Amino acid sequence: MKTLLCIGAHVGDMELTCGGLIATEALKGNRAVLVALTAGEKGNPPGRSVEEYREQKVEEARAFASAFGGTSIVMNSEDGCLEETDDVIWPLVDIIRRYRPDVIITHWKKSVHKDHAAASLIAEHARYYAGNSGFKRDLPAHPCPKIFYTENLEDLEDFKPYLYLDTTSGHDAWLREVAKMEFVTKSTDHRYLDYYDALATLRGCDSGFGKAEAFMVRDIFNNRKMDSIFSF
Repeated sequence: MKTLLCIGAHVGDMELTCGGLIATEALKGNRAVLVALTAGEKGNPPGRSVEEYREQKVEEARAFASAFGGTSIVMNSEDGCLEETDDVIWPLVDIIRRYRPDVIITHWKKSVHKDHAAASLIAEHARYYAGNSGFKRDLPAHPCPKIFYTENLEDLEDFKPYLYLDTTSGHDAWLREVAKMEFVTKSTDHRYLDYYDALATLRGCDSGFGKAEAFMVRDIFNNRKMDSIFSF
């Protein structure tokens, strides 16, 4: 069994941007650990408190991960105030060492959203510390050499799709489960479900797959098409 560790700034970020991959890998017997550094609680609908909405988002994250045999972890940073600090980085180091992922997925660093940009740096630093045995923690070091960046509608500056992954087999299940997250279908800011459903079709057209998700890596040479993120 292989493990994906998906690190997002808010509940919903990874579910939307790499949820098709999560669903597809679950069909192959692999698992995902989804970490949200904040709950995204300040998108609370009218008439619902930030505290109430946080509880809802935590439960939505749990339900999505559970649908695919995965694990959800929602950390305690405040939505909109995410910072690249030790208080966030070191708990994430411990998560990496605990779950020992084969692949890490996170935000691309160039984003119009402050929290997304911070999450990208936090993930990169935590990955480094987690893999370096010189940093003593309760658990042994776990080097994870592979890190990929998702295609998020708010993180598109200089984003260049490189790795295209076939998500056809998991697409319908992903669509069904992500639609249960309230903001995905009821947001007045973005038509999230329509956007990411259409994006999966577009990337499928680009790659020759039925449905696909595209990811960026640090060094880009030629586009790659693969049936598994773990074989990169």
